[in-house]
Amino acid sequence: MTESVLSRPSVLRYLGLFGSVCCAVAGLFHGAGPELVRHLSLTSVLQSPYGPLALSLWTVGLAALCVAWWYGIRLTGRGALSVRWIVVTAALWCLPMLVTLPLGSRDLYAYACQGTLYASGGNPYLQGVSSQPCPWLDSMSVIWRDTPTPYGPVFVVFAGLAVAPGSQFLALAVFRALAVVSLVLLAAVLPVLARRAGAPVDRAMWLVLASPLVSVHLVGGGHNDATTMALLVAGMALLAGRSVRAGALVAGGSLLGLAAAVKPTLGVILPFGALLAAGGPALFPPTGSPGGRWRAMGLPEPAALALIFRRGGAVLASALGTLVLLSYASGLGMGWVTALSGANKAVNWTSPMTGAGITVNAIGKWFGLQWDAVPAARVVALILLAVALVAIVWRTRRESPFYGAALACLAVIFLAPITQPWYLTWPAVLLAVTTVPARWFAGTVVLSMFTILPSGDGSFRYLQVPLSFVMTALVVWVAVRAVRWLRRERADTGDAAPEPIGKPGPVPSR
Repeated sequence: MTESVLSRPSVLRYLGLFGSVCCAVAGLFHGAGPELVRHLSLTSVLQSPYGPLALSLWTVGLAALCVAWWYGIRLTGRGALSVRWIVVTAALWCLPMLVTLPLGSRDLYAYACQGTLYASGGNPYLQGVSSQPCPWLDSMSVIWRDTPTPYGPVFVVFAGLAVAPGSQFLALAVFRALAVVSLVLLAAVLPVLARRAGAPVDRAMWLVLASPLVSVHLVGGGHNDATTMALLVAGMALLAGRSVRAGALVAGGSLLGLAAAVKPTLGVILPFGALLAAGGPALFPPTGSPGGRWRAMGLPEPAALALIFRRGGAVLASALGTLVLLSYASGLGMGWVTALSGANKAVNWTSPMTGAGITVNAIGKWFGLQWDAVPAARVVALILLAVALVAIVWRTRRESPFYGAALACLAVIFLAPITQPWYLTWPAVLLAVTTVPARWFAGTVVLSMFTILPSGDGSFRYLQVPLSFVMTALVVWVAVRAVRWLRRERADTGDAAPEPIGKPGPVPSR
């Protein structure tokens, strides 16, 4: 009975709208308001006025949004959901988020203070916002007040413009407006990329735009990831054209560079943009192919290699050129490179490698040893990330470049010193234009939605050590799976290739 009811598009639309309204009302009671309340936890919220009501609304709302999105995924690829219907539904789910307090994060206040620092002549890459009299400093999370900004120069300049009127309310509204405009652009270019990538358009639109990550975090939280996603998809759409001319290569690469100038960590997708422009998997013959030494080794032939250097080089040159040009045009230079290390101050179990470090600390205490393994775990993670990115580029060379780029984003998220739910929007927009079965990823998204309170504080702060053990087990499991995946070799020419983890394939209808 439940299955049949949840297979009706109208039921899903209004179930999600109900969930969105519940989350927005919960935000009015216990969202990330201008007045910072320190050390909030699940227990303290329950003991506060309206706390039980807010938590109930938040939990029910998230559950409704997630259920509607989950069951909607099952309807994609059947012609049951039109693109127009999906866009209208996603817009309805986002509307309530525009009239509530910031949700799931206090980053909007950080954006405002970083903009104030830049507008006053300071360099957010060299100093924290506490170094100048930001009028809204008390609204920021304490841990980020003395750290450099991790955002790119384009967003820092935009933040400086947003705070120019001197109104906190107006600044926050401008940041949210940027997120909405970015999502409108995303809704316009995502169908183009999906068609050029050979992916079902309705599936791509539903996976991304209807995701609870978008309504709750990108709109409710006002995060700049929406802008990065729109620029990323626009750039990839230009590079995915059938006849990519020099102008499209430069324009596509420039858009990818612009995306990195908003969120520098997404620079990891640049090699995949270059491969896409050069021709993607068609350049790499199966190992053992007849026709010469190059093909036998599974390497591109000299002519194909020249194409990679010519087209891929144009993409990389335009992307990196755009990023460097904008960095110096902002007056901030390349300071964002070293500023990315500022995230090391936060210690939370939601980052798998940080959780592993916390686990080692806890085990040491059992034996009377006092050490801090978190910094060492993060150094190991940085080394592993470099290795993983190279391995992913090589291992997915015969797969869709979007699939490889999504795996690269997942590697960054998994090995980063700090991980937030909305980071999952990066791989989401790339996986959406492949035929990779999405259920495993959708499950990850759903679980992540319940790790944060409407105020932005962690839901399970007092369970940090036990949950770190869970994360450590996850690290071990992923490591074993990754090694097995990398060891799999292509069969000889003419034989079916073994299926890698999450290899693109037909999307199951159920």
